[in-house]
Amino acid sequence: MKHTFILSAMLILIVACSHSSLRAQSLRVGFVNSSKILLEYRDAQDANKKLDQMATQWKSELERMSDELKQRYEDYKKKESLMPDAQKRSQQEELALLEQKGIQYRQQKFGNDGDLAMMTDSLLRPVKQKVLKVIEQVAKDERLQFIFDRNDQITVLLYGDEKFDYTNFIIDRLKRGAAKPKD
Repeated sequence: MKHTFILSAMLILIVACSHSSLRAQSLRVGFVNSSKILLEYRDAQDANKKLDQMATQWKSELERMSDELKQRYEDYKKKESLMPDAQKRSQQEELALLEQKGIQYRQQKFGNDGDLAMMTDSLLRPVKQKVLKVIEQVAKDERLQFIFDRNDQITVLLYGDEKFDYTNFIIDRLKRGAAKPKD
């Protein structure tokens, strides 16, 4: 009796293990390279061009401010020895204000919460949401349970067989304009 119970328990365990083994074999996983997708996707390219144009404008303004400060400082140094103390202090205060103005401008435009960061978020958020929708649709169409990202900045996938790389599927769908489900 005890022998039959052990045999039955082992049989149940074998069936359970083989069932979980079959389930594991049917698991489908893919990966994409989000950096490549964003490089090749037209909407992302357009957003990045706008961001580059704004950044270039702001950098030019920052350089102009820096050049002005440098020129005024050089002028001050040339005339410093001939100035009375009150005028020296006044000039030094003006130079300090110009320097502070440049620092504030840099922070306003390029700081963590600056204009460039906000514009990057507002321009790229819709693009990334669209990419994620297409990734989700490709995953459903290809019956994938998981899609990982493997790109230049982050690696959440340590190894991936190239036959499971769905990057080009995503790029193709984005270029065609929509995530169309298979029938």
